Amino acid sequence: MRILKTIIPGRPGSKKWVEKYSDDLVCVRYKYDFERKMKIKAVELIVEEKPWNPDKNILPANKKVGIKVLYGEINIGKLVKAAGGYWNRKRKIWELPYKEAIALGLEERIVL
Repeated sequence: MRILKTIIPGRPGSKKWVEKYSDDLVCVRYKYDFERKMKIKAVELIVEEKPWNPDKNILPANKKVGIKVLYGEINIGKLVKAAGGYWNRKRKIWELPYKEAIALGLEERIVL
């Protein structure tokens, strides 16, 4: 199934749904199922709102973090390099996306 059109409230094609769902309407999507040859109209609604305070200590998964690899730890260096890490000459440290560092179990080696 592919989404080929997304309409935000207030645009042509959303009037009927704005009348029905008012401020709870997020968007109207037109989905196409090519196998069954069906066109599907779906609405996205807000069903709950509550306060949220994001944890400021959580790093985004794609943020580059430094990984400390000591001289002679060739296997760890190869592991970091294979996961897409690269050597930062200026900082003298390996850099790797945070999610990759966690996946490799290198949390204790992370240097920000």
